[in-house]
Amino acid sequence: MSEPFLTRSQLLKARAIAALATPLIRALCWTLTWKGEGVEYFDQIVSAGRQPVMAFWHGRILSATFYFRGRNIVVMTSRNFDGEWIARIIRRFGYGTARGSTSRGGVRALVQMRRDLAAGRPVGFAVDGPRGPARIAQRGAVFLAGATGHPVLPLHIEAERAWTMRSWDRAQIPKPFSRVAVAVGKPIHVAGQDPEQLRQGQGLLEQSLEHLENRCLEMLKERHVG
Repeated sequence: MSEPFLTRSQLLKARAIAALATPLIRALCWTLTWKGEGVEYFDQIVSAGRQPVMAFWHGRILSATFYFRGRNIVVMTSRNFDGEWIARIIRRFGYGTARGSTSRGGVRALVQMRRDLAAGRPVGFAVDGPRGPARIAQRGAVFLAGATGHPVLPLHIEAERAWTMRSWDRAQIPKPFSRVAVAVGKPIHVAGQDPEQLRQGQGLLEQSLEHLENRCLEMLKERHVG
């Protein structure tokens, strides 16, 4: 559903961007050779009767959108123009959206995501979004995990050959026919919601994402990725 905070012109532009970008993303990503490690943690969490609170860096949205498509994951997207066209794209890949960010509408989005978790739907966060600072985890994913008992599931994706944007998040677009490594880490359980527990959760999440990035780079050095 379109959000009323955008003008008609912005909505039309967002629709056009999504209509153009979606088939291009599909065409690009089908050329890639993917290697996943630790993806079984996703299914293990679900088999245990919980749902993953997926967490990754903002700069890997494109690759993550394709790799985890069709899993009915609800992702937080900003209540602005960029968030609108991103939301329209990811919905075409089988995602749901909760509209909000740390600066606008975040509480409402977290309430929705809590309901989605209770209804059996995974959720996802670009944890340093929507505007950074890059590689610093915001509290949303950790807070939601502490409030619900569902674990944070960290992940990183790295392409062997890619274009790197000059944006704050250094967004990565894999080059056609590149090899891409996906590393998913052990679930992180957050004990509660007091400030110290949240700080510990954020620290563990950042450490895990750093480790997973290094693991992806190691995987790409291995002779056989696909």
